[in-house]
Amino acid sequence: MTRQLSASRLANLGASGIYRAFLEYRCEFEAITLRASHCFQNRLWQQGQMDSAKRLDLYKKVIDRVVGEIGGLLAERGYEKLVWVSMKAVYSGLISLRDDWELAETFFNSVTRRIFATVGLDPQIEFVDTDFDSPPTPSVGPVYKTFINHGSLERLVTDILSFYDLGVEYEDFKRDRHATVREITARLEKPDGFRVEQAEMIEPVFYRGKGAFLIGRLRGPQGRLLPITIALLNLDKGLAVDAVLLEEDELNIIFSFTRSYFHARVARPYDMVGFLKSIMPQKRTAELYISLGFNKHGKTELYRNLLEHLATSNDQFETARGIPGMVMTVFTLLSYDMVFKIIKDRFDFPKTNTPQEVKAKYQLVFKHDRAGRLIDAQEFEHLKFERSRFSEPLLAELQRVAAKTVTVNDKHVIIQHAYIERRVTPLNLYLQEAGEAAARAAVIDCGNTIKDLAATNIFAGDMLLKNFGVTRHGRIVFYDYDELTSVTACNFRNFPQPANPDEEMAAEPWYSIGENDVFPEEFKTFLGLHGNLREVFIQHHSDLFYVEYWWKLQKRLGDGEILDIFPYPERNRFITSN
Repeated sequence: MTRQLSASRLANLGASGIYRAFLEYRCEFEAITLRASHCFQNRLWQQGQMDSAKRLDLYKKVIDRVVGEIGGLLAERGYEKLVWVSMKAVYSGLISLRDDWELAETFFNSVTRRIFATVGLDPQIEFVDTDFDSPPTPSVGPVYKTFINHGSLERLVTDILSFYDLGVEYEDFKRDRHATVREITARLEKPDGFRVEQAEMIEPVFYRGKGAFLIGRLRGPQGRLLPITIALLNLDKGLAVDAVLLEEDELNIIFSFTRSYFHARVARPYDMVGFLKSIMPQKRTAELYISLGFNKHGKTELYRNLLEHLATSNDQFETARGIPGMVMTVFTLLSYDMVFKIIKDRFDFPKTNTPQEVKAKYQLVFKHDRAGRLIDAQEFEHLKFERSRFSEPLLAELQRVAAKTVTVNDKHVIIQHAYIERRVTPLNLYLQEAGEAAARAAVIDCGNTIKDLAATNIFAGDMLLKNFGVTRHGRIVFYDYDELTSVTACNFRNFPQPANPDEEMAAEPWYSIGENDVFPEEFKTFLGLHGNLREVFIQHHSDLFYVEYWWKLQKRLGDGEILDIFPYPERNRFITSN
């Protein structure tokens, strides 16, 4: 039957099948996203977590299904290039009236790259660049609601808070309005002299974890913009404003690459990303798409950004700073703030993991609440670069430790599998180079990182300083995933006391050590801190060295409690200060 159909007929059938699958994906994605408001309203925090994981699994599930269907449809003509070139043209026409055309293009790419395992790029059968020079459909209206300042910040804030219906009454509306006005007033009194003429607030509420966020911008004279984020909690007695954030850096952290994705109804992603870009100009377009849950298209945008950078730069890839990893080899461009991580063919002693286990850890991080402490990594396959962009020492290193993954010929370097993630400064190097105050702050936040991860049921495992990094905002993150495990799976133990002098002097432990045994007393040594910095850590985080801390946490996690981790400092919170 397939042999008898013309290429154009097959192209129409195939394009229609992929388009239907995309519609199914978008419909289910939207349905899961919209449930976030119900979970927030009814404090169904565990249901919200399950929905987040379900939404992350959705894309692959739909792609798997449509790839099988297209394979069955095309049969022996599945690799016929003319059919796919025509299919792309038909599909481009089908999506030209949609407000999410860019997501639809990426969806098509996911199908073709799965079937063809394309090395590098093939613009004939994938959307390397978008087919549309400008949005193919006009905006039906702004993504935001405008609130005019009629001379009273109190009235302006009242209008904003009253506009949003989160299904919960405020615990104390006057208190929260006063606190919000107080924060805005304090910001307006800064030397830059900002004056609010109106507020433009994104209409959908942004939900994540146990929080809801109202995000927008304050507009002043001459078009000056000031970001505003109102963080809301649903407490036992009702809705409450927990923080008001009015600085770009604060918003950047909320939308950080170390955070889980938001659940917000986004009818036209292009416009939403454009608005967010206006208040976070330093953020890559890719990061903004990813933060909204469109991580696959964010990956497309990241790759396009990389290609653009390579076309306008001439420096070479080289080994990233820091102590070489036992499991991964890492390289970067100094002119580009990302790193490329490749799994080694053989792991250094004493690592016993397999490549499959390492990939599973990255999947764990992808699906888990990253708590602002784990870097989101984008997984790429079949990357192709010009050989001239690689330093000779790096080429030698890649061929020595990752020959199964990296192919080098006269003109190109082909990488079968890699993770690309934001570059940060290894903590061990940062502590050597930073001033005393910055080093002390980093050490304190290192302990906070361990505790934040533990609160989400993640035990970091290999807690050497080289496995922590420092972001441009000075936040400490963790990026070595091969030893990650759940806190509840660990057996936290005190060191057994020796029964006699022979045991005390023995070179090897006289007691048995199980696979999941953890001795918190060892953390002091594992971290590798010395002198004053060691004392700073002990002063602020000595509880980490006692099994009681971990046992108590295991009990809370085992009881199903979802612990609070806020994407803004404690000093910004109203709930604890009122």
